[in-house]
Amino acid sequence: MNLRLHLSTILYTTFALVAFAGNSVLCRLALGEEALDAGSFTLIRLFSGIVVLLLLWYLTQGRRGSDEPHRQGSWLAATMLFVYALGFSYAYISLDTGTGALILFGAVQITMVLVSLFRGTRLLIVEWLGLVLAFFGFVYLMLPVLNTPSLWGFILMTLAGIAWGVYTLIGRGSVNPLSDTHYNFLKTLPLMIATLVILLLLGDISLSVDGVILAMVSGGVASGIGYAVWYRALRGLSAVQAAALQLLVPVIAAAGGVLFADEVITLRLMISALLVLGGILLIVIGRYYVIQRQLRQV
Repeated sequence: MNLRLHLSTILYTTFALVAFAGNSVLCRLALGEEALDAGSFTLIRLFSGIVVLLLLWYLTQGRRGSDEPHRQGSWLAATMLFVYALGFSYAYISLDTGTGALILFGAVQITMVLVSLFRGTRLLIVEWLGLVLAFFGFVYLMLPVLNTPSLWGFILMTLAGIAWGVYTLIGRGSVNPLSDTHYNFLKTLPLMIATLVILLLLGDISLSVDGVILAMVSGGVASGIGYAVWYRALRGLSAVQAAALQLLVPVIAAAGGVLFADEVITLRLMISALLVLGGILLIVIGRYYVIQRQLRQV
């Protein structure tokens, strides 16, 4: 049973991280090419997630019921989801990809580790070492494209990272990931409506067919399905493990560039991947082996 749990956690985590990386690419294509404005991208992204998750929830649980306990998400999680999505979109306008990724995932990791420590979790030396190693590998990958961030972009991306860290921590208690994610997205509707009204009043809306399609794919697949799978993966991960694993997202995105965009495999990419993977390996298995060793010595 434990083996099945570990295997399913690995599969769900892998899918979710690939979805996150894909989401990053879709956001970059839409906002970087100015295919639509940041506010519209966020609203279309979230609404597409609502539609896809509603359909999946209805087909698997809503119509014929489910063995899993029925849950309706939380207003806090929905608020954090909206803050993350909106903050990320607007921050991306004034930050380049590398700088934005460093601020976002740095804020996510710091938030989740600090909350875990506040809740009484004591990290072993091997876990601290793994965190430092993984984060160093992440920074090493991003170093060539880092520019001094704008203050406004830095603030927005930091808020987005904190919000995503909190959203992830809330998800660790989910017993019905699909239902929780579906209702979390649904509960962003009041904030979406308020944002739409503001955009209409300001006249700050710019749409294109390509931009709308990118936002729909980002919301329906990479965000909606990806976030539900991430909530399922969190069942088998500690907060520290979940925080560190997300540092793989930029590495996966870079690898995707090699596979699908004919980008070159660089020595920097290989070294960064080894550092991040090595750090995550220390975090994931370090506690287990230390505890087992202590038990054998008793």
